[in-house]
Amino acid sequence: MAVTDEAIEKIKAMIVSGELSPGDRLPPEKELSERLGLSRNSMREAVKALEVIRVLDVRRGDGTYVTSLEPHLLLEAISFVVDMHDDDSMLEIFAVRRMLESQATGLAANLGSDEAIAELVSEIDGIDASVTIEELVEHDIRFHREIVRMAGNAYLASLIEHLSSQTVRARVWRGLTEAGAVERTLSEHRAIAEAIAQHDSALATSLTTAHIAGVERWLRQAASA
Repeated sequence: MAVTDEAIEKIKAMIVSGELSPGDRLPPEKELSERLGLSRNSMREAVKALEVIRVLDVRRGDGTYVTSLEPHLLLEAISFVVDMHDDDSMLEIFAVRRMLESQATGLAANLGSDEAIAELVSEIDGIDASVTIEELVEHDIRFHREIVRMAGNAYLASLIEHLSSQTVRARVWRGLTEAGAVERTLSEHRAIAEAIAQHDSALATSLTTAHIAGVERWLRQAASA
């Protein structure tokens, strides 16, 4: 593993230094291993590892390329980790999401364009309490995704997106049978959207914190039931 780690570090250094850029094709395996002073086997294992985390793209019969290195690719593995965890771990995941997304919502209130805010309001206006749980989940995903995008930070958006994967949302909402849960969720969404439309960063942050904390509270109650 130590030799493979060394190979990974050396390939990473080539990317960080700019010797390899997004979309570039790596030199042939023999040439690259000789240049870096590593065995072809360790180079092969390093390429496999970097392919898994979406840094490299191995195209059979064509070669190995550096991916676009965009945030949504590099952070993709987080959603897999999230989906694999149990309900106790999900409480910790929600706590992280609460901290990140509340701040992102505050940024959205400061930075959101009129067009983006209008789209957010339209999302709210297009749904009511008669929706199914599945439709509510889809709305919830769209609503929070639009807000985070308004914050203007691609890494933050990708991180929150993967922490809030559809599987987690579905697992939460499918079991959410509290009386009035749908109405309360939509009411909270509308209040958040209104705070953003008013460019009230502090209020938007507070409302989002309370909104996500409400789901955390329900999960704790469900886990202890």
